Amino acid sequence: MKIVQLEYFCAVSRYHSIAQASQQLFVTPPAISNAIKELEKEFSVSLFTRSKNHMTLTKEGEQFYRKASELLEAVNQTACEFADIGKQIIPIRIGIPPLLSTIFFPEMLMEFQRQYPDTPVELYEYGSIRAARMVQNDSLDLALVNMNFYEIDKLNSFQIISDQIVFCVSPDHHYANEKSITIEMLKDEPVLMYNTDSVQNSTLQTHFSNAGIKPTVIMHASQFYTIRNFIKQNLGGACLYSSLLHNMPGLIGIPFSPNIEQAIGIVWQKGRYVNSQVEKFIAFTKEYF
Repeated sequence: MKIVQLEYFCAVSRYHSIAQASQQLFVTPPAISNAIKELEKEFSVSLFTRSKNHMTLTKEGEQFYRKASELLEAVNQTACEFADIGKQIIPIRIGIPPLLSTIFFPEMLMEFQRQYPDTPVELYEYGSIRAARMVQNDSLDLALVNMNFYEIDKLNSFQIISDQIVFCVSPDHHYANEKSITIEMLKDEPVLMYNTDSVQNSTLQTHFSNAGIKPTVIMHASQFYTIRNFIKQNLGGACLYSSLLHNMPGLIGIPFSPNIEQAIGIVWQKGRYVNSQVEKFIAFTKEYF
């Protein structure tokens, strides 16, 4: 029995699917399938009842899952504690969506490193949804995210600000003089959308769907400067955080009516040991804002 086999088994138990578990763990389905077969062979037990697209734990599988979860929790706790004891300082792994990094970094990071010069930080650009899942999977220590997604309760969180989404256009856009805008007014408008692992995208798609609108998307982008340049050339508008407007001189942000509010904050694992370096960053963030 190997720890990685237990991790794969528990992931399939949670998602009831090898395909979904492979997406969450970023490994191939055959690797997960083989790990489960090896466990079943080693302990002479059937862990799952298999159907076409669904995996259900057997009675023995449920008992195995409880024990495996306890063992993995103990292993993770011990690994974190040992890492704290070690002489080498492990960098804090922080996930940041590109648009939010434009708002909060590098000023925030520079101030943290000024206060804690001996604490290294590694930043990884991911959309909020993927970053939050990577925190759950222990691939990241923290993530700066849009907090308006349904799995937020599975994580510890601290809200930094409440922002609103505005429709950003060039001064030459035919909506440039509008004081506010509705979702319905974007029908047939060329718009730029953020990447698919973005909470902001999910929020907007819900609003479009409720209004019975299919947006005319001319680009799915991840980089703020690409979006800004398209807007400047009056090729379309984009629904962005109002906090970004100070980085977009000459462009116009039109509020939605009714407002589309978004909570932005940091998330970290719930019910797990948090090492002293990560605790420093959490405490710093709460004080910084």
